[in-house]
Amino acid sequence: MKVYFSLLITFVFNTFLLAQPIRGVYYHAFSNTVVLSVEGAATWEQTDYSGNTFDYLGKASLEYFLPSESKTSFGLRGFAGSGFISGKDYEQYIDEYRTTIKYAGGGIVFIYSMGKRVFPYFMGGLSYLWFSPKGTSQQNLPNNAAGVYKKEEINYNVELGIRFLLTDDFSFNVNGMAHISPNDYLDDYAAGLSTDLFYSLGAGFSYSFFSEKDEDADGVLDSKDFCSATPKGVKVDDYGCPVDSDRDGVADYLDKCPDTPSRVLVDENGCPFDGDKDGVPDFLDQCANTPANVQVDKSGCPQDSDNDGVPDYIDNCPNTLKGTTVDITGCSIDTDNDGVINSKDQCPDTPAGKTVNEYGCEVKEVAKGKEVTLSSGTTFAFGQSTLLPTAYPELDKLVKLMIEHPNSRWRIEGHTDNYGPDWANKKISQERAESVLRYFVSRGIPSGRFEVIGLGKDFPIADNLTSEGMALNRRVVIKRID
Repeated sequence: MKVYFSLLITFVFNTFLLAQPIRGVYYHAFSNTVVLSVEGAATWEQTDYSGNTFDYLGKASLEYFLPSESKTSFGLRGFAGSGFISGKDYEQYIDEYRTTIKYAGGGIVFIYSMGKRVFPYFMGGLSYLWFSPKGTSQQNLPNNAAGVYKKEEINYNVELGIRFLLTDDFSFNVNGMAHISPNDYLDDYAAGLSTDLFYSLGAGFSYSFFSEKDEDADGVLDSKDFCSATPKGVKVDDYGCPVDSDRDGVADYLDKCPDTPSRVLVDENGCPFDGDKDGVPDFLDQCANTPANVQVDKSGCPQDSDNDGVPDYIDNCPNTLKGTTVDITGCSIDTDNDGVINSKDQCPDTPAGKTVNEYGCEVKEVAKGKEVTLSSGTTFAFGQSTLLPTAYPELDKLVKLMIEHPNSRWRIEGHTDNYGPDWANKKISQERAESVLRYFVSRGIPSGRFEVIGLGKDFPIADNLTSEGMALNRRVVIKRID
């Protein structure tokens, strides 16, 4: 039994005395309290009598536990008890004894919180013991009667127990205590080298006075709790207030956006403000005043599908080609109002009222009209760029006009339908325009009076969905430009 208690004591010191307090304020039910306990116990002696028997005693204690903000607390105990120990040994001269005992003492208590309701504890102390060994007829035993020894002594006391908290102030206790005598006369008989001792195994109830409370059961004492009405089950900080991980002023248990960046203003749900209700929070919104129901991009700005700088919701020309300069309505700009947008206007400063071609350049009247269009079918063989003789009469008329106006300048354009790849169309249209140029040069007209360009399929004059339309698009156009 002595070995048993030694192991228990070692366990208590290793498990509880070396335990580290948890971080922050912790609700400990016995912190800063006065505790009154009343208990009954069975006694079992270990003396020179070999036949150990059970007896009983009653005991009471009064304790004060120091304030604690961790799972552990220390206290001071005063205690007293009264009862009996007894034993039998038929090899003794007197084969049975029963010793009356009374004791009072004090000690230090260490108590540990295993959650909200279970509190193991350890007590070590000293007590003053009065004892009187008697026989079965309540007569004093021989050495007791002869005054061989003193019938009071100081005992060493060790107790292990567990308190089960039933309410905030009331607990049920079970414990075991060892009462170790420095002498050998608890059984009126001294023999051997070991001293007498007895154990008590008891149970009872305790009531706590002046105990601190944790009314909202958040683990923080009311005296330390800055938020005393926290809802049950909500995680709190050291001050008893609901945890706010992103520090936006809205507790985690209410926060629908728990990862809001630092210093971002939030609404009552903990989510960043979105003043214009476009789905992009203000701290990311580069266009914070977007009108209602306007579709926006990830930066909170109205969508601009054609990237012309005019948002779709006010863009009257939402499919403007990339790079085209537009006006406030999103449509291509025509600065000189000649009907040709700037991006295609090769003469952007044409005076008002002038007739222009598709390039925005003024068309000047000539004797034979503004321009001559040669059909590809009568001017060239299919897929070829060599002039056919059938084109000569029309070209000779232009030669005569060019001679009559020696300062005139001309533009020769080659055009195709949309059949074939772009590069091939550009090539054949350029070659045909150059064939016309060579004809004029062969008739004595200087090449410096001409501009020559192959435009491929880019400027149709008819629908390429029909063979007739495609034939019209295959042409060479000769225009006077000065």
